[in-house]
Amino acid sequence: MNIEQQITTLRNELREHNYNYYVLDNPTISDFEFDQKLKQLQELEKAHPEFYDANSPTLRVGGEITKNFETVPHTYRMYSLDNSYSKEDLEDWEKRIEKAVDGKVEFTCELKYDGASISLTYENGKLKKAITRGDGFQGDDVTANVKTIRSIPLQLKGDYPPLFDIRGEIVLPFEGFAKMNAERVEAGEEPYRNPRNTASGSLKLQDSAEVAKRPLDCLLYSIVGEKLPIKTQFESLEKARQWGFKVPEAAKLAKNLDEVLEFVNYWDVHRHELPYETDGVVVKVNNLQQQEELGYTAKSPRWAMAYKFKAEQVSTVLNQITYQVGRTGAITPVANLEPVELAGTIVKRASLHNADQIAKLDIREGDTVFVEKGGEIIPKIIGVDFTQRDPSSGPTEYITECPECGTTLVRNDGEAQHYCPNTEGCPPQIIGRVQHFISRKAMDIEGLGGETVALLVNNGLINNYADLYLLKEEQIIPLERMAQKSAENMIKGIEASKEIPFERVLFALGIRYVGETVAKKLAKHYKTIDALRNASEEELTTVDEIGERIAQSVVSFFASEENIAIIERLKSYGVQLEISAEKLANQTDTLKGNTFVVSGVFTKVSRDELKKLIEDNGGKVSSSISSKTNYVVAGDNMGPSKKTKAESLGVAIISEDDFLQMIS
Repeated sequence: MNIEQQITTLRNELREHNYNYYVLDNPTISDFEFDQKLKQLQELEKAHPEFYDANSPTLRVGGEITKNFETVPHTYRMYSLDNSYSKEDLEDWEKRIEKAVDGKVEFTCELKYDGASISLTYENGKLKKAITRGDGFQGDDVTANVKTIRSIPLQLKGDYPPLFDIRGEIVLPFEGFAKMNAERVEAGEEPYRNPRNTASGSLKLQDSAEVAKRPLDCLLYSIVGEKLPIKTQFESLEKARQWGFKVPEAAKLAKNLDEVLEFVNYWDVHRHELPYETDGVVVKVNNLQQQEELGYTAKSPRWAMAYKFKAEQVSTVLNQITYQVGRTGAITPVANLEPVELAGTIVKRASLHNADQIAKLDIREGDTVFVEKGGEIIPKIIGVDFTQRDPSSGPTEYITECPECGTTLVRNDGEAQHYCPNTEGCPPQIIGRVQHFISRKAMDIEGLGGETVALLVNNGLINNYADLYLLKEEQIIPLERMAQKSAENMIKGIEASKEIPFERVLFALGIRYVGETVAKKLAKHYKTIDALRNASEEELTTVDEIGERIAQSVVSFFASEENIAIIERLKSYGVQLEISAEKLANQTDTLKGNTFVVSGVFTKVSRDELKKLIEDNGGKVSSSISSKTNYVVAGDNMGPSKKTKAESLGVAIISEDDFLQMIS
């Protein structure tokens, strides 16, 4: 192998290792081995300058000085986005789109990352230039600095077009930001205020070697160019991944606005689990031809909308971190705060999620923290004001033992939370399981509330939910705030719960990951608790919408001798642990494989009864019409938009009588 071949081979190897580490987060060699190969390439390039390559992996370390950043026009303008703040805003936007374009409209939903916007130009698979957003028409050439960001490919792979631009956000992950600030404080320097401004400022540093030291990342989301081999936005994201770009996996193709809102609502709650700052969701019309038809206003594309999460942020002092134990044994760290007004309420506590979240944000007792309350009930800490930190404070050490029973905590592979494994002897777990069992959507036991459950457990009258069925009035009356009438009502409520149907009893058992919908599907499929108990993981995953995680949890629940003993007791007390003969007689597979949408007012059966008939006969009920819908059951006053949509998709519209005839 000659010198040129050696250099080419090393460059290709290092590019692949770089991609595995910084884009896939799946390194295949050690840091030491990588550094040795990089050093070897640097020496070869130094000795043979005739083989210089502007996109060599050796240039990632920086060293180029840029005293004045040249202002460069964008080939394709970088527009800003219109913002929305409610479901109604998105609905109005959807109506405008549907009036303007023909055909079905689908959407791509992507998280809106809060960083520094960048436009990267690639020619023949090589990074040619990197331009900041600027005023949208022109920006600063920061190519030398951007080349040091290791998640940005310098050489593409696959079937990339010969020339195109790709847009994204340069971000600073929380973990890296916290580490940078810790080092600055230790060196006696002022800490940076927030990741976004720090990322933006990093792009304008004169020495690219200094940029290389910062743990910047780049998340790409939009390809622009002429005659590109792409028909949809979602396809463009998939293509970009194939070419070597780091594209967030959170993106989702939404068939309708309901699915868009599902995405928005999910990430409004879960966004704080992300390693980067995000402040909303960007919703785009998926079809690029439709985007072209819709065009632009003076400032924004008509085919895209940014949904901004509602959030108010305040700062206050974190006095103490305490730990709560849930009914599954999950440990939740809680920040006890100096009381502060937030979104109209006085906040004294905030969730810290788990050990990873505490470490990622480097949260410590005594810190001044930023607290935010968006769509969540419980406020969350989303950052630390490092300028206010006591220099003598040390990192938070997460607890190793249960705060309630002293049992050593465990953390399962792939899970963020720690757990107390003492399920039978840890009071909050016992109380939590019984409280779940009696809740409205489960056994709905009248005369029995959460506080009373705690009273019963703490007084040694019950230790699990089966014990409820052995309670006597004379045991209850002496308890605090109890009297003859309340004791009678409780016993009556417990007795009445024996008539609760099997699917709700199954939900009440509190099997991890088995919510209302999953319980209904399992009950319908297996029909008895014994059949479910004997099902293997493999068998469970064949049931509609039952994945591996749920299957493992169900099998684990029935592997416990304590759980089996409790179930046998519930059976003996008369609790419904199988579908009733009457209900079984009314169940068929007549509608299996068909999805129905119910719309309008009905005369022979109510809407709820109609939905129940669909499910009892093996069909699936959906709330919105899509290409997967087989039938719309139309009553009086059916919405005209649904009728139009059904007709445009070729979905059969049937009457109440037609439906009843189908199942007769």
